Amino acid sequence: MHVKPVSDKSFKPYGYVVEGYDFSKLLKTLEETTEKPNEGTIYVPSDPKLEALPIFAELQDRAFGGIPVQIGYCNGFNTKLNCLEYHRGSEICVAADDIIMLLAKLQDVEGGKIDTSRVEAFLLPKGTGILYYETSMHYAPAKAKAPFRSIIVLPRQTNTDLPNFTAKNAEDKLLRARNKWLIAHADAPEAKSGAVVGVTGKNIDVERDLK
Repeated sequence: MHVKPVSDKSFKPYGYVVEGYDFSKLLKTLEETTEKPNEGTIYVPSDPKLEALPIFAELQDRAFGGIPVQIGYCNGFNTKLNCLEYHRGSEICVAADDIIMLLAKLQDVEGGKIDTSRVEAFLLPKGTGILYYETSMHYAPAKAKAPFRSIIVLPRQTNTDLPNFTAKNAEDKLLRARNKWLIAHADAPEAKSGAVVGVTGKNIDVERDLK
């Protein structure tokens, strides 16, 4: 599997590079105030320190058209795909380090399953922000041999406590948190904790499978 830049035309079905925003203070605050684990990842949906910056209002009003959003982060060390998730609404990711995004199209899910041969890898360079559409399946950023930091902007309350409801269809069973539908690979830790298994094929590892 080849890693392509997010500037490549093959990224267009998934989203686009966000332009016209100054992410420098956001990334500086992220680097100065958040951990960067050498093992595993930490995800915080909403960080008050990041949301106190002026760019919060810019992203909420311009990038998301005025709907309530949250700014959080995903930091740490990850090399594997493990799962694919999606949300109702677009997501912005801003890289504080070079990271790889492993993406697939929701339209390629058939019968609740999607093969990893449908996944594409894209390099998101440090300091760059991308918006990907709600039909772009993704999971935690990945990076070989080193930990990373990344900003995650989503509609407010995404990835918070799971709502209380009775599942009545197959998609309902994929809901793992508020506004978070997830399909796991059988080898993923999430599968062992009850996530629906539907990612088939080889579990992609960026240290082993990417060129």
